Amino acid sequence: MATPTKAASQPAYALTLDLTGRRVVVVGGGPVAARRARGLLDAGAAVEVVAPWLCEDLADLVGAGALTWHERDYVAGDLLQPEPAWLAHTATGDRATDDQVAREAQAARIWCVRADDAGASSAWTPAVARGRSGSPAEGLSVAVTAGGDPRRAVAVRDAVAAALDSGSLPVRRTRGAEPGRSVGRVALVGGGPGAEDLITVRGRALLAAADVVVADRLGPTGLLDRLGEDVEVVHVGKTPGHHPVPQERINELLVHHARLGRQVVRLKGGDPFVLGRGGEEALHCAAHGVPVEVVPGVTSAVSVPAAAGIPVTHRGVTASFVVASAHDGAGPAVQALRDAPADATLVLLMGVSRLAETAEALVAAGRRADTPVALVESGWTERQRTTVTTLERAAADADAAGVRAPAVVVVGDVVALRASLGDLAG
Repeated sequence: MATPTKAASQPAYALTLDLTGRRVVVVGGGPVAARRARGLLDAGAAVEVVAPWLCEDLADLVGAGALTWHERDYVAGDLLQPEPAWLAHTATGDRATDDQVAREAQAARIWCVRADDAGASSAWTPAVARGRSGSPAEGLSVAVTAGGDPRRAVAVRDAVAAALDSGSLPVRRTRGAEPGRSVGRVALVGGGPGAEDLITVRGRALLAAADVVVADRLGPTGLLDRLGEDVEVVHVGKTPGHHPVPQERINELLVHHARLGRQVVRLKGGDPFVLGRGGEEALHCAAHGVPVEVVPGVTSAVSVPAAAGIPVTHRGVTASFVVASAHDGAGPAVQALRDAPADATLVLLMGVSRLAETAEALVAAGRRADTPVALVESGWTERQRTTVTTLERAAADADAAGVRAPAVVVVGDVVALRASLGDLAG
């Protein structure tokens, strides 16, 4: 019977094979045969190689006892003895031998992949992108064929693999918890200062795989609109003086959903461990037996000043900076500066509502009244605005400009660099 050929434009029937423990014959001993053999071994196949010689990679596999080597040329019957093969790969580089293997495979109803001529094959090996072990895309495999153009298939495969890793593809499981796992996981994800593309690759991937997202009002909240309709989003964002969901309840929500076997993302602005109460949430999860991981984010303490053209350190100006919360008044800021160099930049988070008190306390503690101050509102968003002033005028100028939270307050001589740099946010 003649072996049919296949046109490149003709649709193929895609199929995934379970080759665990099943006999597969690879004919040929070169690098192509080695690549095929290694992939088959990864799939659990019982691989036999027929070739008079082996390349180094195949010789290593033989030496490790991973496969069986028949040290000779292919002969009729190799696909059938000692038992019929489930699959054959031929990659000898010799047309006559590859033709013979293909003919005998066709006669025995054994699928045969030819390395030399895809059109004469009865089966094809696609380029495969697989989700990395331990990543949100784990367990996903995407096979790419390109009508006999392997380089095209590999290029698309690599792009798909990158998309799996980045979370730009919908990698979330939809059939319950992972096998063997009755409790879900909590990921404390730092979303960065606000721009959607400033979240880390790991954070974006976990967000794409989440069943439940417990979200603050800051950070890349626009990404929530791209989640599936069946992903539960719980908004727990706080505003100054208004905490609709207490921290204790947020902790309970994380544990509750994880115990139902769900993958939970706690999406925060900035970094979870920089004035974000991520430590409290991690401790609560750990105390209740819930696996938790922390994904760092780009903290607003350095990124928002940068967006306004203000480096928090600069050679010849200062080599250090201090970050403090001003939510509860000037005390933490004054204490943080007590042991800091006199020229250290001070970055205040949550400092707008008590700015007058904080500025007065800093002057009383020894900072010059004319120390430059920048008030950067809504950094890395289209609403970003910067007001430059001094410690002695900070409160009055903030009132006159109508400065509102969220804003980062920068105190120090580095603020003067903004005059030359201007806004640097993309």
